[in-house]
Amino acid sequence: MTPRIAKLNVIAYLRVSTQKQGQSGLGLEAQKEAIESFARRGATVVKTFTEIESGKHSDRPELGKALHLAKVTGATLCIAKLDRLSRNAAFLLTLRDSGVKFIAADMPDANELTVGILAVVAQAEREAISRRTKEALAAAKRRGVRLGNPNGADALRRAGKGNEAGLRAIVDKANAHAENLRPVIESLREEGVESLGSLAEALNERGMMTPRGGLWHKSSVRNLLARLEGQSKAA
Repeated sequence: MTPRIAKLNVIAYLRVSTQKQGQSGLGLEAQKEAIESFARRGATVVKTFTEIESGKHSDRPELGKALHLAKVTGATLCIAKLDRLSRNAAFLLTLRDSGVKFIAADMPDANELTVGILAVVAQAEREAISRRTKEALAAAKRRGVRLGNPNGADALRRAGKGNEAGLRAIVDKANAHAENLRPVIESLREEGVESLGSLAEALNERGMMTPRGGLWHKSSVRNLLARLEGQSKAA
C-alpha cells in the first residue's frame, strides 16, 4: 500500500524545452501524472505553472511566479524530477537557500543535503557533456569534416523536385549532415542520453539543427540514427 504524506499544499511547476513541445503537450503529460500521483498521497495542488524554456537558462518568469506564490502562501513547490528545474548547481543551490520549500515527486524524502549533492553531480554531468561535445566537434573538424547546416531544403528547391540529380544531392547533403552530428550523438550516448526524446532535447539545447534547419523531434532523431547506422554498415 502506498504510504500517505502529511497534508500539504503544493505549487506544481512543469517545464519543457521548446515551443512545439509545449503546444503538443509532449513531456508535459508525464510530468503532470508524476505530480498528480504524488498529490494523491495526501497533497493538494493549489496552482500549476508551465514554463517553455531551455534548462540552461535560470531567468524563467513562470518559475519566478511559482516561487513567489509558494513563498507568500507557505506552499511547497513541486516538480516531477529534479532535472526539470536545471542542471546548473549554482541555480539549484540558490533555490535551496531561497526559503521556499520544494520537493521532487520522484524523490519526496530528499533533504537539503541530498539536493545539494545531486545539484553538484548534475552540474558535473552537464559540464562533462559540454566538454565532450566540444572535443568531439573539434576532432571532427581536424579530420576535415565540415560542420554546420547543409540547408537541404534550399538545395532541393534549387535542384527542382523530382529531378534525380537534385534528389541525389539532397541525400548526399543529408548524409553529410548526419556524419557531422555523429560525434555529438556518440558523446551524448556516452553520457547516458539514449532515448529519442532525450536526444532531441539535447540537440535542440545545443543549437544543432536538422538538415532542413528546424528543431529536432523523436521522428527526426529516429531518421538520423537510421541514417548513421546505414552509413556505418556501408562503410
